[in-house]
Amino acid sequence: MTKKIVPEVVSRRAMLRSAVSLGAVALAAPAFAQDAFNDLIGSSRRGNWDDQFDANSSRAAAGVASNTPVLSPESPGFVQQAMMQYQQIVSNGGWPEVPPSQQKLQIGVSDPSIQALRQRLMISGDLPREAGISSAFDSYVDGALKRFQARHGLPADGVIGEFTLKAMNIPADVRLQQLNTNLIRIQTFPEELGRRHVMVNIPAAYVEAVEDGSVATRHAAVVGRLSRPTHLVNSKIYEVILNPYWTAPRSIVEKDIVPLMRKDPTYLEKNAIRLIDGKGNEVAPETVDWNAEKAPNFMFRQDPGKINAMASTKINFYNKNGEYMHDTPQQGLFNKLMRFESSGCVRVQNVRDLTTWLLRETPPWSRQQMEQVITTRVNTPIKLAEEVPVYFVYISAWGMPDGVVQFRDDIYQLDGNAELALDTTATTEQPVQ
Repeated sequence: MTKKIVPEVVSRRAMLRSAVSLGAVALAAPAFAQDAFNDLIGSSRRGNWDDQFDANSSRAAAGVASNTPVLSPESPGFVQQAMMQYQQIVSNGGWPEVPPSQQKLQIGVSDPSIQALRQRLMISGDLPREAGISSAFDSYVDGALKRFQARHGLPADGVIGEFTLKAMNIPADVRLQQLNTNLIRIQTFPEELGRRHVMVNIPAAYVEAVEDGSVATRHAAVVGRLSRPTHLVNSKIYEVILNPYWTAPRSIVEKDIVPLMRKDPTYLEKNAIRLIDGKGNEVAPETVDWNAEKAPNFMFRQDPGKINAMASTKINFYNKNGEYMHDTPQQGLFNKLMRFESSGCVRVQNVRDLTTWLLRETPPWSRQQMEQVITTRVNTPIKLAEEVPVYFVYISAWGMPDGVVQFRDDIYQLDGNAELALDTTATTEQPVQ
């Protein structure tokens, strides 16, 4: 494998081979700005810049969390170890199918289907065998189910919902093949990814900042939906912009903003969007005929601020698709079951922790200095003293050094088996009853 790391866009032909037939390659660059517009019109007008996170979910997933990166020189060995484990399970007949129950399966419930649930969790190593087989959903089953959910990127709430049941009933031989598919993907990466690098794992919808072989910080993310998938890239982060401007593309001006102005002439003012003519002069919205056949030929630029579509931060890396990472005023997006609903750009939770790490070797940009600039609402582009490699990858199954095996929804339907695409695009998981 080559050791050289150069900015390049990974071929989409291989990445989207399965998705092409489903129309998943509608990838025109202007569409990515729709993410920002959605953030703009969906913003709750945050009064401060506080990052938010779901502490309960973070604690529930801690049992299977690791500071080992998904991509490392040891990663192929971890996957091969997981494949040996699953090959043994397949050779022994796999695991039983867990039937849906007529009642909500959670701690304290007794139901005949729980016997199959216990067997299933034992075989995959989530439930100790000494817990025994019974019809009781006790604390052992509760803990095992939460572990299973965390390993599959599902809310670790200890409740059998529709997606938990789907993931649980994927046959062992299908999971084995998924591991093999992802082993091949992992083996395409160079052993040396850079002393400091960023990895965006699309199926897992999270970002890892890796330093000296260990995850320094990990972030939930919102990535591209099936119809507008996030591209795979091997590139470099070269710039962080604090208090970024957002410029609306022509398509959004015509289809969204002009109709909104017809309904509410104060819309631009309310959302801190200015009209700029070709000479750089600001134009008053009240001087424009919003009922004209064509939309006005001005730049629609949103000022930095608490309701800016990219909120406090934009992270730029080299790519031909107009994609970037950014903050969002819609922090509630990170609490959703599955976070595949952008138009290609990647929203990052607790993004200022990531930018602090990115700027650590770019004096004088300490966390304190960065926060001071953010409070000024002044647009501030910052070039990194040393560009940081970034990898957007599609790894839906992998192993960890402690033997924990992780699986994720095959959101882009690339793993070769329809059962692996759970269709987890709903906001919440519904109980099975």
